[in-house]
Amino acid sequence: MSTGKYTLVTGGAGFIGSALIHALNQAGNTDIVVADILGMDEKFKNLVPLRYADYIEADDLLDLAEEEPEYFDQFDTIYHLGACSATTERDASYLIRNNYEYTKTLASISIEKGIRFVYASSAATYGDGSQGMDDTLEDLHSLTPLNMYGYSKHMFDCYAQRMGWDKQIVGLKYYNVFGPNEAHKDDMRSLVAKSYEQIQATGEIGLFKSYHPDYTDGNQMRDFLYVKDAVAMTIHLANTPTANGLFNLGSGQANTWNTLATAIFAALDLEPNINYVEMPEQLKGKYQYYTCADTTKLRSTGYTNEGYTLQDAVKDYVQNYLVTGKQLGQ
Repeated sequence: MSTGKYTLVTGGAGFIGSALIHALNQAGNTDIVVADILGMDEKFKNLVPLRYADYIEADDLLDLAEEEPEYFDQFDTIYHLGACSATTERDASYLIRNNYEYTKTLASISIEKGIRFVYASSAATYGDGSQGMDDTLEDLHSLTPLNMYGYSKHMFDCYAQRMGWDKQIVGLKYYNVFGPNEAHKDDMRSLVAKSYEQIQATGEIGLFKSYHPDYTDGNQMRDFLYVKDAVAMTIHLANTPTANGLFNLGSGQANTWNTLATAIFAALDLEPNINYVEMPEQLKGKYQYYTCADTTKLRSTGYTNEGYTLQDAVKDYVQNYLVTGKQLGQ
């Protein structure tokens, strides 16, 4: 039911943002304002099939937040998904401005104006997982992210907790999300996207060797989440007023890279052909060998969708998007 107000989606031309807008469109919502930085890459293509009311550059949105906060009176929900998501980004000052300060500004306005605020945190805030991956954790400062991207997200989680904002807003700890509309992410694309190209070029998939005694090559484990499930979880939490604080968003299952690679070959009706390669030196000390989302807190809010199996998700992505070259909504 329309409230007569608009939904703001920052990062709306990006991977999860454009998938979110697609899902909102499917539910009949086109009263959407998109904020992003289109720049020089090809992510504008994600917006082409989508329906929305207006577009604003992210820098202009920040100016409005600081100079004309009444601009935000038109919104009842803000999905703040815009961020630098490169785990290899080394410009700490850039990450602070883009991922921390920007989120503080939008969250403050949202709380002041009674706007539902949903923002992207990250499973990268958990670091190597040795402190657990508990989204009910009281002492957030016990977590030790392995890279500056994860730390920039962690900084806001901690700030929101100190300010008491976590009782009024929703933070989303996305795990390894993959699916259509990620082509513009280049090296930060999922293994599915990069491996599809590898198979076309060489007939094989390269996986990193393991440097951990508990994991053999290719049997490092991740919680892989299909983007269609990620946005279903996101919308559910936005529409559940009693759901506040941090939430793990994952499949709730850990799968090996070998399992994922085998699913990619199966989607192409090919026999697996996996080659194990050396991990770059700069990643060896910052590599997560195991991630798995405990989704108990999400389920406690009434979310009952079982979602895609890994094999079905990979099949849908490969056959309906990678092979065809289509975006969501086409």
